[in-house]
Amino acid sequence: MRIYVANPRGFCAGVERAIAMVERALDAYGSPIYVRHEVVHNRAVVERLRDRGAIFVDDLAEVPQGAKVVFSAHGVAQIVGIEAKERALTVFDATCPLVAKVHKEVIRWRKEGYECLLIGHAGHPEVVGTLGQVDDGVYLVENERDLEAVVVKDAGRVAYVTQTTLSVDDTARLIDAVRARFPKVCGPRTDDICYATQNRQDAVRGLTRRCDVVLVVGSAHSSNANRLRELAQDLGARAYLIDGAAELKQGWFFPDTVVGITAGASTPECAVQSVVARLEEWGAECVEEQEGPKETVVFSLPKILQNISVLKRSGRAGLR
Repeated sequence: MRIYVANPRGFCAGVERAIAMVERALDAYGSPIYVRHEVVHNRAVVERLRDRGAIFVDDLAEVPQGAKVVFSAHGVAQIVGIEAKERALTVFDATCPLVAKVHKEVIRWRKEGYECLLIGHAGHPEVVGTLGQVDDGVYLVENERDLEAVVVKDAGRVAYVTQTTLSVDDTARLIDAVRARFPKVCGPRTDDICYATQNRQDAVRGLTRRCDVVLVVGSAHSSNANRLRELAQDLGARAYLIDGAAELKQGWFFPDTVVGITAGASTPECAVQSVVARLEEWGAECVEEQEGPKETVVFSLPKILQNISVLKRSGRAGLR
């Protein structure tokens, strides 16, 4: 059995920033630190933070008055921020800057009098947050049927934005359909699909050219991990989405199987290595890292958490 490991894979800059914010808040203030929604969509990451004292909630009503709360990387509707302020919560906003960019685009289009199409998946936290940036005039479009059903006031003043973790190919096709229906439609200056999503999908394309089976390490509710599995399958590989080595099944492999391994943007590298180790136990003899672009994007932490880390290193923090 031969193994090719995709590059890039795993954590993106937005995920690293969100996790670091929870960890630094715990370091500085101690437990509990409340986190609205899963900070990123990965079970192992959430469990590790929970063990450290993070408390994950679905609604701010579960957070005590005046407590400290982290908003997840997926972003929140504006009403959530208003509620937090009214309840005197200390908020650390871990919204990915690329998601925040989409929020700003929606707000700008509405201020300029445009109605806005949001290409995304219903119910996904990122989509819920984006829809909640304005009171009206934003329509969720998941497919061409949704697009056909949209009724706008002025076909000449329509814009579109997209969820950041979609399939690049599927989204491009839907954007083409949007442009066909609304020839004067406006869109973002650059693609809203994040660089990490694009890079990981490109890496999967490379895997499928040489691999019989592609394993995507990631949680079942991770949008970008699901898109990786779907892409590998669409390109002809047998593809499986697994949380880790425990979900592997020997029946998926034969002695001469060529296996590709990648990971969603919310997946820690230790999960990937556990899968590699299990396959080596089952007879894999050649593990090769696939070449890919080096990701150098870093999103800085809020100043308050940067300062806290400096204080703690110097031994002068008295924060509880």
